[in-house]
Amino acid sequence: MKITPEEVKLLAQYIYNISGIYLDQSKAYLLETRLKRLLEQEGLSSYRELYNKAKSDPTKRLEKAIIDAVTTKETLFFRDNAPFELLKYKILPDLIDRRVKKASKFMPIKIRIWSAACSTGQEVYSIAMAVKEVIPDLNKYQIYILGSDISNEAIARASYGKYNKFEIERGMPKDKLIKYFNRTPDGNWRIKDEIRAMVTFKKINLMQPFSILGKFDIIFCRNVAIYFKPEDRKKLFDRLAEVLQPDGYLVIGATESLAGISDKFVPKRYLRAIFYQFKEFKG
Repeated sequence: MKITPEEVKLLAQYIYNISGIYLDQSKAYLLETRLKRLLEQEGLSSYRELYNKAKSDPTKRLEKAIIDAVTTKETLFFRDNAPFELLKYKILPDLIDRRVKKASKFMPIKIRIWSAACSTGQEVYSIAMAVKEVIPDLNKYQIYILGSDISNEAIARASYGKYNKFEIERGMPKDKLIKYFNRTPDGNWRIKDEIRAMVTFKKINLMQPFSILGKFDIIFCRNVAIYFKPEDRKKLFDRLAEVLQPDGYLVIGATESLAGISDKFVPKRYLRAIFYQFKEFKG
């Protein structure tokens, strides 16, 4: 079943309105292939029918299904690796050093980390493992790690923390696999409770206000803004700035840049990785 240019236009605008993800006529094949199964499941004969049914569905069941279908779930453990080396050897040690100097000896040191657009959980669990290796004894700290995504399906999978052989082999070092995962009876792998307990998951649409989340010390927002229009990218990073601590760290994708998008941040380099901090921060 072929999708027509008019159907691409209708669905692309609908998807943009509910998610901020920008698709044009060049993405016709993506829409056609990603939504084909939904048409079959719903017994529909055209992509326009799917659009009409989704628009008139008060339960938003189809809206959620469309989001799950079109969102990219391309992810792997320790993707690009450099950001996690950056986290272990630069960001966390520097942050802890500053927090220790200000902390009361009677209160735990608070560190809040957000993995925005965490997909099926590989990135946020990679963050949690890196934190555990830097801070083996978590009792003296109050660690809060949030993983969020717009896809219900992705969040459900991430929360369960179970991965097949292919997913594990994409980036997971053998020593970490043995240390942080349990083998399941069906031959898959599930994250151990000590790491799972470090992470909270929420469904969050990055194009909607999220200031209610509070302030974070570290934000990973990698390879998601590339799906937004330039003006929406600017709005996103302006909102991220509102929830980042004055001395906080922003980590984006290796091929991404904030040049021409946000003037609030300056890039800083550590080894092979680049991170961003506020211009005003002189640490």
